[in-house]
Amino acid sequence: MRSRINFIGMVLIALLTPGLFAANAPLTLDVWPGKPPGESGNIGAEKVEEKSPGPDGKPIHLVSNVTKPTLTVYRPPKDKDTGAAVIICPGGAYAVLAWDLEGTEVADWLNSIGVTGIILKYRVPARPDSPRYLPPLMDAQRAISLVRSKAKEWGIDPKRIGMLGFSAGGNLTAIASTHFDHRAYDAIDEIDNVSCRPDFSVLIYPAWLVKEGTDELVPEVHVSKQTPPAFFAHANDDPIKSDSSAAMYLALKHAGVSAELHIFASGGHGFGLRPTTQPCSHWPQQCEQWMRTTGFLTGK
Repeated sequence: MRSRINFIGMVLIALLTPGLFAANAPLTLDVWPGKPPGESGNIGAEKVEEKSPGPDGKPIHLVSNVTKPTLTVYRPPKDKDTGAAVIICPGGAYAVLAWDLEGTEVADWLNSIGVTGIILKYRVPARPDSPRYLPPLMDAQRAISLVRSKAKEWGIDPKRIGMLGFSAGGNLTAIASTHFDHRAYDAIDEIDNVSCRPDFSVLIYPAWLVKEGTDELVPEVHVSKQTPPAFFAHANDDPIKSDSSAAMYLALKHAGVSAELHIFASGGHGFGLRPTTQPCSHWPQQCEQWMRTTGFLTGK
């Protein structure tokens, strides 16, 4: 009888304490303490849809109608933890978020190299009354400060917190990397006194960084010598032209900021980390090496 009572007690504890018995169970927390700045919340309920399988046979899960931004934190095994962290911004044209392709699968890869992967569920779709990047930029700036404020609690090095974005998420990462000196919203608490500058950025087929028909960066991406170092990966046959990556890389180079650029002959758009026969599938290994040589992975 006593053993049965003990078993029932353990089950109740497990149910009331999510993740207690799960190894490295992710933690999810709200980006904002209340309603996000400028949020009307009138776009319908958040939903997840499954997109038709790609060439690898795996479907893509898309999150839409986000009005309550969150951070989902995936920690690496303790014996592999390097102390580095990366905030992941999935792509989806500022309409949806490719949650697994450019989110959870990326967190798994980061964990495998000892990095805490933190997925930012930022506001989508674009709001009609503001630039498409503005509400997500607010979410990203707040997210960076929030993660840095938790650095001691989470065992993260506050000087090795990066951002990694795909497509529209790469656009967001580029803008956040050049807008850390001025917040897009009025400060609401002490967390907003913590720096929102990412220490490095990884931009994978970033979208819309150049003016249409030119090779000039858009005004919202203003590179300076304070812009963090960056790694780029893009395919030459991507319909979202590799000009975006090339233009920002050159701007960083001219500003004296360290950067690494990979433009692959083929690969198209939206390849994420899923293995293909294309050389673009090797960008994660190249990015890991870049993080090592720059000290962002090792802290040296």
